[in-house]
Amino acid sequence: MNLIDRAKNILLSPGSEWDKIAGEPATAADLYRSYIVPLAAIGPICSFIGLTVFGMSMPLIGTYRVPFMAGLSNAIVAYVFALIGVYVIALITDALAPTFGGQKDRTQALKVAAYAYTPAWLAGVFQLLPMLAVLVFLASLYGLYLLYLGLPVLMKSPREKALGYTAVIVVCAIVVAIVIGALTTAIGFGRPQVRIGPASMRGPVTPSAEVTPSSAAMAAATDAALPTSVWIKM
Repeated sequence: MNLIDRAKNILLSPGSEWDKIAGEPATAADLYRSYIVPLAAIGPICSFIGLTVFGMSMPLIGTYRVPFMAGLSNAIVAYVFALIGVYVIALITDALAPTFGGQKDRTQALKVAAYAYTPAWLAGVFQLLPMLAVLVFLASLYGLYLLYLGLPVLMKSPREKALGYTAVIVVCAIVVAIVIGALTTAIGFGRPQVRIGPASMRGPVTPSAEVTPSSAAMAAATDAALPTSVWIKM
């Protein structure tokens, strides 16, 4: 099944699609090549465009844009960590299976992780406009439901234990997200460019313009407010 059909089916008819997925032969390499690699790229690419081209508008402050090279390095780092992160979640899912009456199977666990991430990965397109980034989080909530439906089918856990199984994976995913978010920010994220005032009055921003106490405080506030490109969203 091609990527578009699989993404559409897992979103619109997850119950029957999980049954199909469970019976499909696959390897980790197959899943990465045909599904994870292309979908996980949506968010970092759109975030890069959104933060470097459109920037973030903040009342009474102006528009903040991430410098091109800093934005590019952040997108690359975020993408690499996204590819690693989904496998880490698969390992956690596999390791927890016996605890919740399921069967260990690393390939099936990777299927669960990858396909449950589908809503969040597709919603990454909203990061073209940074103010819409919250929609990625909302889409991720549907991923929780997909995970809940998929665990009994692929990991063979009893349905009455699926909720607890899902909850523990979510907690682990949050921890992974925090760690990856911190690493992504430390390695790839640069300080945004400051543009204050109407477009017709904006001049070039010089280094000296960013070292005043007020502008330094605004830059620090922006660093805290800007979303990092984290794609471990469960």
